[in-house]
Amino acid sequence: MALWNAAAQAPDHGLILPWRFVQVSDTGRVRLGAAFEQTLLERDPQARPAQRQEAGAKAYRAPFLALAVARSGRDMHPEIPLAERIASLGCALQNLLLMAQAQGFGAGLVSGQAMNSTALRTLFQLGNHEQAVCFVAVGTVRKSKAKRLRPSPSQFVTCL
Repeated sequence: MALWNAAAQAPDHGLILPWRFVQVSDTGRVRLGAAFEQTLLERDPQARPAQRQEAGAKAYRAPFLALAVARSGRDMHPEIPLAERIASLGCALQNLLLMAQAQGFGAGLVSGQAMNSTALRTLFQLGNHEQAVCFVAVGTVRKSKAKRLRPSPSQFVTCL
């Protein structure tokens, strides 16, 4: 619940809730694994059994898994631009990730070719004005990733 409460603190111009999350339950993982496998078969009908199994296993990579969904401006609030909606979702995601970290967990965002697939859209009952953006994965870190080189502020900050 703390993760969701943290996400709820994101800025939301117009208080329109331009995003939502779908938490994947243990039983939902079976259906998500099948959707990942179906998505692979749509891209590559000749996929080998090992590839299909690997695609389905993605549904089990973290103990906590949720899909982040953005709502476009084709709803009841077209005056709020898509860029603001995406920024709001980004803030909700960052809050969620920071809360997971504060609780001692590892957390990350996962996306890929399946995000726009018919199988995924159907499984998560995405409306015409909704877009799957990424999955949030939270769990105990078993192996740390190598530190990534980050840009210096001079690379992305200018003065007017």
